[in-house]
Amino acid sequence: MLAIIGGSGLTQLSNLDVLERRVIRTPYGEPSGILSFGCISGRDVLFLPRHGYGHSIPPHRVNYRANIWALKECGVRRVVSVASVGGIRAGLNPGDIVIPHQIMDYTWGRKNTYFNGNDALVTHVDFTHPYDENLRRQLVLSATTAGIPIQDGGVYAATQGPRLETAAEIDRFERDGAAVVGMTGMPEAVLARELELAYAALNPVANHAAGRGESAGKIHFEHLGEILQEAMSRVRMIIEGVIHLV
Repeated sequence: MLAIIGGSGLTQLSNLDVLERRVIRTPYGEPSGILSFGCISGRDVLFLPRHGYGHSIPPHRVNYRANIWALKECGVRRVVSVASVGGIRAGLNPGDIVIPHQIMDYTWGRKNTYFNGNDALVTHVDFTHPYDENLRRQLVLSATTAGIPIQDGGVYAATQGPRLETAAEIDRFERDGAAVVGMTGMPEAVLARELELAYAALNPVANHAAGRGESAGKIHFEHLGEILQEAMSRVRMIIEGVIHLV
């Protein structure tokens, strides 16, 4: 089964025909919300809002371990993460959609592993390529088939939040090679890897990152909702297409 984790701008999946809503308990606490089971184009899909249905959970307080564990327990094998980002790389503009291929972690203090020792063997997972390439290519193919322009590849810089970044921090991320910046990519991606779930991301660009383009002086929040609403309509089309490829 395919799961969609929705972020800012996607607290509900409007093209999901919901058949059941289920409360899931995990050894790591409660997930961000009730899991919605349903169908899109006749295929089974599970939806979970990362920030809760009321968008009340900030990025640094999301229970990532409970979320990913709950998906695994429900039989999910593939996960598409939808998360809005700020555009760092020149040429990335609000409304663009990025399908990243790499990630850099600038977060701190988050519970970021299932392997905490506790008398068990030390466990390491390979994270050379953090996104599942097969699922990533399917997202690219779905977008191409639907005639939706996307940016194929890019490095996602994961920051702590909930504040946005300074212009100097964005300069640093750009020097490090980042194309976009967001607050929820980690530890979500590595937890999926630890549980052997195929994981890939769709990142609509909500705004230019701090110090870039229209955000050179400040971030203009008043425009974000309209931009994300339009971008999410294309995200839903990509998701609907990829379901037939998974």
